[in-house]
Amino acid sequence: MLAYRVAIDAPFVFRYAEDLRAMRHAHERFLSSGLVSGVRDLVAASWRRSADAGVPVDAPAAPVAVPADELVEYRDAHPLARVFPLLYDVLGRAAEECDSVLAVGDARGRLLWVSGRPGVLRRAERINFTEGAAWDEASAGTNAPGTALRLDAPVQILAAEHFARPVQQWTCAAAPIHDPLTQAVLGVVDVTGGDDIATPQALAMVRAAARMAEAELGRLIAVRAVPPPAIERPAFSALGRPDCLVEVGGRSRRLSPRHSEIAVLLVDHPNGLSGDQLAVELHRDDVRGSTMRAELTRLRALLGPELLDSRPYRLRGELRCDWVSVERAVADGRIADALRAYRGPLLPQSDAPGVVARRDRLELRLRAAVLTSNDPDLMAAWTRTRWGADDLEMWQRQLQLAAPGSPLRAVAEAEAARLDKELGA
Repeated sequence: MLAYRVAIDAPFVFRYAEDLRAMRHAHERFLSSGLVSGVRDLVAASWRRSADAGVPVDAPAAPVAVPADELVEYRDAHPLARVFPLLYDVLGRAAEECDSVLAVGDARGRLLWVSGRPGVLRRAERINFTEGAAWDEASAGTNAPGTALRLDAPVQILAAEHFARPVQQWTCAAAPIHDPLTQAVLGVVDVTGGDDIATPQALAMVRAAARMAEAELGRLIAVRAVPPPAIERPAFSALGRPDCLVEVGGRSRRLSPRHSEIAVLLVDHPNGLSGDQLAVELHRDDVRGSTMRAELTRLRALLGPELLDSRPYRLRGELRCDWVSVERAVADGRIADALRAYRGPLLPQSDAPGVVARRDRLELRLRAAVLTSNDPDLMAAWTRTRWGADDLEMWQRQLQLAAPGSPLRAVAEAEAARLDKELGA
């Protein structure tokens, strides 16, 4: 009976075919989709709504509803900005592991955040599953985010169930997120990918993530009236380390090598950098804008929106950074303090042009300060380090300043002779 009832409604698919070829494509889609042998009621109803809205069967992409120059400001002010880091931590990492993308949209189906691995994001861009695009049913046809918002319920849409043909290579699961006080729909959380999303477990994870976001919003509302405690300044440590260690809110996080480089560059540009400027500082060759956006989205999820700003990208508030502390001590003439705080070159394994320039500048300034201090003890401290052990000029200067009979003089003389011989050879 269901197959007969749906088949009778077949003309709704054809009403919007503009010519014979489009009609044939629509007919092929109708047959291949399984409508003639039965389809879920919610999908059939969504198809009718999509057709009534005039969504083309072969629409190449959803329309852009929020321009890029307005998106950042709009989403930063959106209530879901407060829980996006939680959603990314709970669901985004799992999505990346199965080559899927996490998307969070507003109540009108406009995608505010889309995160995932660069290769998957590039594939998603082909159907315009990108930040700022409108994925409500009336704009993009049957899809999990749009249909979940339309029904105000968790929804899973399998590949062939999508209304638009270009989207049929994807499967998605989405759930609405509600205001904990008014129960009004605030937006939607979605995971879009391949066969890994076509399981009951995937839908259950998305539903659980939505409920967790609602619980967190409720907690934030409950504590809003309580004066916030004094916030400890975030601390960044990157001297002598392969990565950057961030301590914020009583927790420590080790950033990935790329995120460490981005953090160092943003610290040293307090007025902020655009995505293109960051790309140049990180790599002189071509870096895709989508890759940079993905990296910064992940970093923002790790650090929190209250610390990492955008448009331009910059770190907010007062920060404690070990390499900045060393430079300030040198500028203030506190060479001994600078030398004690200097635990090694800044991100020594990084070859990002901006980081290399910053690393070399800091080391040259500290070395010059030690060399011109005329203090043999400071020079000895420098040459006892792995980065200063082969500094011939520093050994020679110690030899000039050391008092006759001083143990420092004997060591300096021997090391200077060794290095002079090695360099001469």
